[in-house]
Amino acid sequence: MRSLPAATEAVVFDCDGLLVDTEVCWTVAESAIFAEHGHPFGPEQKALAIGRTLEAAGEAMAQYLGRPRAGAELAAELLGRVRKELSRGAAALPGAAELVRACRTAVPIAVASNSPRELLDAALWSAGLADCFTHTFAADEVRSPKPAPELYLTACETLGATPRRSVAFEDSATGIASARAAGLYVAVVPSLPGAGLDHDWLGTSLAEPELLDWAGGLRDSTVR
Repeated sequence: MRSLPAATEAVVFDCDGLLVDTEVCWTVAESAIFAEHGHPFGPEQKALAIGRTLEAAGEAMAQYLGRPRAGAELAAELLGRVRKELSRGAAALPGAAELVRACRTAVPIAVASNSPRELLDAALWSAGLADCFTHTFAADEVRSPKPAPELYLTACETLGATPRRSVAFEDSATGIASARAAGLYVAVVPSLPGAGLDHDWLGTSLAEPELLDWAGGLRDSTVR
């Protein structure tokens, strides 16, 4: 099995479904939209939107539902529904806070999210993680969000890190493609089980002891 480098200049985290349990919020919103159009909602339908921007999710849903011109309308509806669900709160996923804090003591860290700024901030604050990050980057702040590499390249540039010596934490194929295109190592905790995802490290939770062991060894081995 491939592994993560001990010599790491920066760590960049995805947010939804990786640090914060927001996929529950998204699933409630998405399933309601599918139900409105007389369609069931399961793993196949969930895979249409996971990791994508609101706009891309709206377009994918519109195509699936046979309403190819309704992408913007569905994206707007999805935003409103997710906003409502997030207002009820979302918790940090197991191990997220501990891993973020362990990495932060050793190397610069950031968040690179395919959510718009509004939802990214709401998720991090709800989970008690907002104060852990000086730098966060949202989909509506770049020209080309994930799967393009811009979010990760922007994060690394801001942190003063070389992408090929940095690590991304992701949960979706869209995010992995973005991190790979930017040249980062990729650690993956899948949101959807059973997906064959490209990775340098693959686990079931950010709470896995080997991750904390890795993060604990970053301070002495960071390349500068």
